[in-house]
Amino acid sequence: MLIFFAGDVIARSGRRALFQGLEELQSEEDIDFIVVNGENAAGGFGITRAVADEFFDNGVDVITTGNHVWDKREALDFIDDEPRLLRPHNYPHDTPGQGWYVAVARNGERVGVLCTMGRVFMHPDLDCPFRCADEILNKRPANVRVTLVDFHAEATSEKTAMGWYLDGRVSAVVGTHTHVPTADERVLTQGTAYISDVGMTGCYNSIIGMKTESSLARFVSKLPQRLEPAPGAATLCAVLIDVDDSTGKARSIRRLCMGAEL
Repeated sequence: MLIFFAGDVIARSGRRALFQGLEELQSEEDIDFIVVNGENAAGGFGITRAVADEFFDNGVDVITTGNHVWDKREALDFIDDEPRLLRPHNYPHDTPGQGWYVAVARNGERVGVLCTMGRVFMHPDLDCPFRCADEILNKRPANVRVTLVDFHAEATSEKTAMGWYLDGRVSAVVGTHTHVPTADERVLTQGTAYISDVGMTGCYNSIIGMKTESSLARFVSKLPQRLEPAPGAATLCAVLIDVDDSTGKARSIRRLCMGAEL
């Protein structure tokens, strides 16, 4: 089976690039399952019900998030009613929503998706993402052979550690959060596809998707600045993961950058 995963989608231009890219890819590839990280999809910060519905209406099966999941407060109100929208599973247990969901792919296979967040340089008070993954995998139904993990983390060392920690136990570990695609996609020795960061689906003539002027002012003047999504055309950054659905092992992972900026 073929799994498509798109990195952090930034604002309206990112959503447009995603949907256009998916339309083109689906005419060329037999995609069975679609996952996107949507934590920046609503105006560059957070996600709303309307944006989530737009993703689902355009064929997305599961939306993952990260540290910006609550930037639009309405997410707190609807995430319990929408199990396909995941927040990091290693938040406290009484946090609204969940970080694990099992969906049915287009080929009829059940696919588990786990969203978890790193602690290095990010949120040291969260539960251990490694033990969190163990907890989910120990309870995973036997008929769920295909599992994808979105590890939303800052440090490439922590991301790589997660890849090796889960090697052979999940189909893929894909990194998000830093908005810059890495060139280390590969299948690890026990059959888990891995990449440190898929990159963002947004405007790369920017500073990680935001207007350069306000971002630079933050660095140079150290004064508060309102960040806004860059207005240019977006580039779709994603991966296509080929998985043997009889074993859950990955056969290959291919990096995609569709747009004029990369």
